[in-house]
Amino acid sequence: MVPRIKPPSLRPEEPARPWGRPASDGPPQAPGGPPRDNGRRWFGRSSLASLLFALAIIALWGGRAWQDLSSPAAWAYWKDLYVAPSLTSSVTQIDLSGRNVRALAVRGEIGAAAASWFREQLDTAKLAPDDVVLLSSPGGRLDQATIMGEVIRARGLTTMVASADAQGRLRPAYCASACVLVFAGGKIREAFPGSRLGVHQFTTSLPKSADASRDIVGDTQKTTAMILDYMTRMGVSPSILQAMSASRDIRWLTEKEALDLNLATERYAGR
Repeated sequence: MVPRIKPPSLRPEEPARPWGRPASDGPPQAPGGPPRDNGRRWFGRSSLASLLFALAIIALWGGRAWQDLSSPAAWAYWKDLYVAPSLTSSVTQIDLSGRNVRALAVRGEIGAAAASWFREQLDTAKLAPDDVVLLSSPGGRLDQATIMGEVIRARGLTTMVASADAQGRLRPAYCASACVLVFAGGKIREAFPGSRLGVHQFTTSLPKSADASRDIVGDTQKTTAMILDYMTRMGVSPSILQAMSASRDIRWLTEKEALDLNLATERYAGR
């Protein structure tokens, strides 16, 4: 009769070993010495090289960022977008032609990053087509104003020159210079009683050299053509340029003039 022999116990993760070979619970040890440390050293040569490489990348990126921000135009953009926006806004409900609609009231000067800021405010306010953008501004950057107007038109929003309190009560305001281009972007442009639209010549500061002055003349012609093209696409009469060129000072349009030029398309009919 063959006796029953109990096999040696094995750990689940260990492979089978020949009979009689002792189990080993750790790495082989050097004779007469402490166990070897096969782990990685935290500050070895490879780790130091990686750290130096990362620092070099950060230094290069930081230097490039500093060069970008050191120019006046770039600093003006970042300051206007992140540090101290020149425009402010608030969301309210107003009465428009017997309908209660959502409105974004925008106030202040149109700065270097106004268009990007304005998109963010519209997204946050969640305005729907036919909702209203209330404007109260002395003007500012032409390029930013035209982009803001394009955004307003693309979203099918109504524009009105007015301010609003927390209860949605409207008050007269004024919109001058580049702000008029923002106002022109409205799908519908309401003429609010007592509010004013102001236009003037758009000029560029004149450099000292004669060659530069010739460039300024060319730039002024390009600016005039850009304004004419923009206003025409927005449905405003080309005669708006005559009103603009009448004076370097602000010329305040009457309600009749604004309606005749199709700058304003409707009279405000709210309560």
